[in-house]
Amino acid sequence: MAYIREKTEELTGYQAGGRFRPSVDLDCDFVMVYGIDDTMPERIREYRERGYVVHLMTGIAWGEYQDYLDGKWDGRKHWDEGQVQRDGAGVNHNPTVPYMVPTVAFSEYLTERMKIAVDAGVEAIHVEEPEFWDKSGYSEAFKREYEIHYREPWRPQHEDLDVRYKSARLKAYLYCRTIDRVSAALKEYAKVKHGKDLRFYVPTHSLLNYTQWKIMSPEAALIGLAGVDGYIAQIWTGTSREANVYEGVYKERTFETAYLEYGVMQELVKGTGRRMWFLNDPIEDLAGYTWDNYRYNYIKTATASLLHPHIWHYEICPWPHRVFEGKYPRLQSRIEEKIEDSIETEESRPIPQAYATLLSGMFQLFGDMEQEDVSFEGDVPGVGLFMSDSGLFQRTFPDGVVTGEPIEERFRRALHKNSGNAVDEGQAAALMREIEGDDSMMKDFIQSPAFPQFFGMALPLVKYGLPIKPVQLDNVRRFAGYLDDCRFLILSYEYIKPEAPDVNASLISWVRAGGTLLYIGDGSDPFHGISSWWRQSGYGNPAEHLFEMAGMERSPKDGEYPVGQGRIVVWNMLPARLCLNRDLAGAYRELVREGLKKCGADWQYRNDLTLHRGPYIISAVMDESVSDAPKTFQGLYADMLENDYRIIDRKEIGPDGNAILFDFAKIEGETFRIVGTSARVERADLTDAGVCLRLKTADNIRAFTRVRLPKAVAEVSAVDEDGKEAKVSAQWDERTRTLLVSYDSEAKAVEVTGRYGRG
Repeated sequence: MAYIREKTEELTGYQAGGRFRPSVDLDCDFVMVYGIDDTMPERIREYRERGYVVHLMTGIAWGEYQDYLDGKWDGRKHWDEGQVQRDGAGVNHNPTVPYMVPTVAFSEYLTERMKIAVDAGVEAIHVEEPEFWDKSGYSEAFKREYEIHYREPWRPQHEDLDVRYKSARLKAYLYCRTIDRVSAALKEYAKVKHGKDLRFYVPTHSLLNYTQWKIMSPEAALIGLAGVDGYIAQIWTGTSREANVYEGVYKERTFETAYLEYGVMQELVKGTGRRMWFLNDPIEDLAGYTWDNYRYNYIKTATASLLHPHIWHYEICPWPHRVFEGKYPRLQSRIEEKIEDSIETEESRPIPQAYATLLSGMFQLFGDMEQEDVSFEGDVPGVGLFMSDSGLFQRTFPDGVVTGEPIEERFRRALHKNSGNAVDEGQAAALMREIEGDDSMMKDFIQSPAFPQFFGMALPLVKYGLPIKPVQLDNVRRFAGYLDDCRFLILSYEYIKPEAPDVNASLISWVRAGGTLLYIGDGSDPFHGISSWWRQSGYGNPAEHLFEMAGMERSPKDGEYPVGQGRIVVWNMLPARLCLNRDLAGAYRELVREGLKKCGADWQYRNDLTLHRGPYIISAVMDESVSDAPKTFQGLYADMLENDYRIIDRKEIGPDGNAILFDFAKIEGETFRIVGTSARVERADLTDAGVCLRLKTADNIRAFTRVRLPKAVAEVSAVDEDGKEAKVSAQWDERTRTLLVSYDSEAKAVEVTGRYGRG
């Protein structure tokens, strides 16, 4: 079982800067040593000596690369390769660290610097966050790249739709090129010099988040690179708390957003055999929140990540020192989009011990998620909503399309940051009413971080218990059979575009074979007018080509159209409008439900998403749903969100609540099982006389371990790794035949011995 495993399985890991710290040693499988400074080889050695599989992680868009920028590396200064926005200001991670235009020279520099890590013996390299900001594109380096790539003079991206779209595509391509060059060079170097197979990964925000935040980055495009072995899906409170609009209400919806973010990322590795780790972060970059706020949102994102059963590898915590040794809330200032500095105040507090224990338990729980027996309650499988890398390329309209006060500023005023993030509902509601009747405001709404074109179609379904998945449009032409497990797909070209006509050909082939495609769109997106394959072929937008391939009119009316053994349902509606009021959201839901009925699927509205994953039950009850009724579980369970894995017969969760339960009914025949633990179980020895567990966790944790045994334990004792007696508490539960032991950790291994009673 995964609770007792070899670290070489690399199921769980974390990234860490600085030297090894016993106080925050989380006892996972692998550690990503961060940064390529002069201390890097020594840091790699320290973690390897402590039994970890060691990787290297460094930023590919930014980092402490002053020797390159100042010309010490190759004799030429490279400050002109920093990203620059329209007003000439640099786009910086902090005052001395610019976001880079990834030139060929920069890729060669990174390769040489990372060869040191290969020589030091790392098993894998992660280049994180390939980020090119949409607002940038005015530096001398980018102008050169534009002219080389397109063989035409550079033009400012704010001038027209064509140059805006082309500039955005180029930004993503440049990072794709850099990752391709660096991964290929380092893999060859490792093979030639050390005779080893180096692995190469890309930690990246989700496609949804980068689309919301207007950051150009290769996502599905990386699938085409032979040198990329997988990803880390960098999804956490900081990405998932980005507010969106549902039924006219603007607010944070951390769980639902995270669920969709993790969903779109799992599609990057579907059918490829590549690795995906899901990230969870117990806090976030913004240091101004309370511990209660961090805990609330952590549980949301953790639950959302566990609702995707095809992924069972996790980055359990970035920067553990800032979690377990930091104090919050803190005052902070900003440079661009990143935190410059933060300071403690009288309100700052260290992590509550109960939260530290909960986190330690979750870190171990993540290691037991490879389960074959999985099913959603009320499952309606095979429902997907299309997303595409091309959605990144049309996030900002050029000058003249939108007029008036920027809607994003009005959203910011309505959302009270750093105070629990309550929304001024009056301001937000008034704004929604204005948007409905103003074309310019609607377009500004579309380009806002609320990303209404996607969330307008996603949230009405997720909120009513339909476990949809965002499907990668780009993959329908990459992988034969990519859509074979889908029965009902939702598509709009109002916010994404097909890269080539064979995308539409693949979609129509799928429909003819029996699939149902719901197309939503009114053809109003200005980006339909860019120089493109559909315009060159005489179509006003790519949907016209899709419909004609299906034997339909180019601009069909609302309705259902048979196509082979399947059907296309058309609704001439701008997806963003579905956000604005309850009636439109309800009409859309009914359209989907009726379509599913014709596919043989009976979608019953519900206010929860509940997954049975092996012996675990993962459940989220949502507010703003079909009802406010609580969800009740009755049986025999251990509550995995209670630090002592409390044994319960009944669990009730209301709207906006979450539960993770261990179901003893699933292990009736088992006589030994780790049910839950906030310390890593390094070894478990069973004898006729009793059990001996070797446990290890970080410092200053009240650790709990609940284990199922064949007999009742009458006596428990413990010693630490130095042979010193350790104080341990124990409690036996006869109904579940489980022993609960607990102790105060001092970052040392502890051997706990339980002896059976007579009889």
